[in-house]
Amino acid sequence: MYKLYVYDHCPFCIKARMIFGLHTLPFDMVMLQNDDEATPKAMIGRKMLPILEENGQYMGESMDIVAHIEKRSAALLTGSTNPQITDWIQRSSSVLYRQFLPRAACAPFPEFSTTAGRAYFVRNKERATGPFSEILSENATALAPLNAFLQELAPLIQSKEAVNGTLSTDDIHLFAHLHSLSIIKGLVYPSAVEDYRKTLSARVDIPLLDSIAV
Repeated sequence: MYKLYVYDHCPFCIKARMIFGLHTLPFDMVMLQNDDEATPKAMIGRKMLPILEENGQYMGESMDIVAHIEKRSAALLTGSTNPQITDWIQRSSSVLYRQFLPRAACAPFPEFSTTAGRAYFVRNKERATGPFSEILSENATALAPLNAFLQELAPLIQSKEAVNGTLSTDDIHLFAHLHSLSIIKGLVYPSAVEDYRKTLSARVDIPLLDSIAV
């Protein structure tokens, strides 16, 4: 049995969880508290998730985990990648995570089930963004750049089953990005993006965050 240590909010953890969903491989998912530094450091020498445990051995880095599971099964991520998808993710990331982090801090994620776990996250992430309260108090115009990015993404999606027509690592990166976006209330998803994110969500058995969006 594989054991995967994750946070529910973490896009890198989403990537690792996706490959198990795509291959319909059973695994034991363990949610750590966000302020638990000792457990991951004992496994891989630093506080970083996801971590895969297999036969007493530990592996970090989400895409290393993806590649490892791909090698153990009939490969599914066989399609070509598109540099335009990589570029879109890179250009939209800073805008996304400025809006994502304050909302994640408010959400009922298991890793924030203790006051200490939530405070640890807020304290560390606000160093980069500034006070979360100020970001959450912004009006709807603050989401305009993200809505523009979603409009830009729509014509790049070739199929609701796979962004480039055949599953590839682009789908791992893109769905994780869209999963983070789903916690932001007020975004408008073009039909191609909406169909894609919902199809991938069902395929990998990872719910979107629409129901707890802020």
